Amino acid sequence: MYDYLVVGSGLFGSVFACEANKKGKKVLVIDKRPNIAGNVYTQEIEGINVHLYGAHIFHTNLKHVWEYVNYFAEFNRFTNSPVANYYGELYSLPFNMYTFNKMWGVVAPEEAAAKIEEQKQKAGITEPKNLEEQAIALVGTDIYEKLIKGYTEKQWGRPCNELPAFIIKRLPVRLTFDNNYFNALYQGIPVGGYTQMVANMLQDIEVQLNVDYLENKADLDKLAGKVVYTGSVDAYFDYQLGALEYRSVRFENEVLNKANFQGNAAVNYTDSETPWTRIIEHKWFEFGKDKNGNDLPKTVISREYSSEWNTGEEPYYPVNDEKNSKLYAEYKVLAEKESKIIFGGRLGEYKYYDMDAVIDSALKLAEKVLV
Repeated sequence: MYDYLVVGSGLFGSVFACEANKKGKKVLVIDKRPNIAGNVYTQEIEGINVHLYGAHIFHTNLKHVWEYVNYFAEFNRFTNSPVANYYGELYSLPFNMYTFNKMWGVVAPEEAAAKIEEQKQKAGITEPKNLEEQAIALVGTDIYEKLIKGYTEKQWGRPCNELPAFIIKRLPVRLTFDNNYFNALYQGIPVGGYTQMVANMLQDIEVQLNVDYLENKADLDKLAGKVVYTGSVDAYFDYQLGALEYRSVRFENEVLNKANFQGNAAVNYTDSETPWTRIIEHKWFEFGKDKNGNDLPKTVISREYSSEWNTGEEPYYPVNDEKNSKLYAEYKVLAEKESKIIFGGRLGEYKYYDMDAVIDSALKLAEKVLV
């Protein structure tokens, strides 16, 4: 009945389905959730587009990806400039001259660089072997202890000296006063929310919600010549080689009868005692305005709690340590033997993807297989 069955209506599945539809292919998209858009799903609450599965700030240096998403949505000029809260002390993120001045009282960039080098030398780090050593090599021990250690260990549920160094290699460290966290050429939030953007991608494509592919796999597979699967690769194989590890996130959403809770979209709580990792105040993604440009009288906040993933929960972040990477390599061998199934996206490839990389990957797949 269909050329392609796409399992999952997140960014990867929706982009591929859109491209297949353009090529005249008959496509069915299914999703086990009651809504489209996967983890970028936004829901309007009190006139605010709330990111129900965590903050998603679009940023990219890939011009073709930026042009692609702008076909489906108009983007505002939001720039991510989070704040770190350490027991009530506020620091600038990314780590920049504001951070170094508050931490050490330095004013000149060379003073900050010298302080970092001094602490790196004192710690005796030459070749960082884990996240802790990599962080100290980048920003010194003071910033590591106050602004990285507690937050990271809450986020990953593991000591920093047991986490791989690559996790933090992308950490922005600047000897300037630039507060733009991502420092990408293109950045913003879709006006009207991500759900509308994905709905525009899926226009004229059949979508069925509340459909669990793995529970109905035999019947669903008969419907299409090919299946693009964006769920967990280990779940697809019924965990026959063992379960891959993920971190999950729980959100506590609260509507507050005030116009301003924290004055910023994102505040990270970097001490180890505060149970949540960060608080998102969603209205600031759109500058506190409703769709008509009026100030919003209320606000919506989300406290984020990181936890180890258990079956039945939403897997968010692959734990790409040596053990899990080895196990995924074994699942990948099985996946490559599935002639009818194409595995893609964050869960299908057990890979942490930024949104632009997900879209780029889906576009590359479409270019490769759609003729």
